[in-house]
Amino acid sequence: RSSNLNFGNAKIVKISSNEIAISGVTQCHKKCSKVYLSLFLERKVNGSYGTYKIWEFTANNVTSLSKTIDVAVPSGTYYRVRGYHAASNAGVKESTSTLTQGIMVK
Repeated sequence: RSSNLNFGNAKIVKISSNEIAISGVTQCHKKCSKVYLSLFLERKVNGSYGTYKIWEFTANNVTSLSKTIDVAVPSGTYYRVRGYHAASNAGVKESTSTLTQGIMVK
């Protein structure tokens, strides 16, 4: 069980035929000196997923960090979100990654 990082979560929701909303949260057990949240939007091309866009966020001396982003995307394929969540305190960094199911945008 980690002492700083409680959990991470990532989500993807289709808004319209060419727009999605992605979100992520990094939650700590207590106030952490640095909290990290990275969201990787992946797009399926020729049967396999590849990174399409990346957003990276950090915050200092907080217990959690969350972001929601609306993204315009080309329709006709699947998208998913990979999340990277980390927290550091006193030189100890803990991290985890998350992955959503793919959703079809058309």
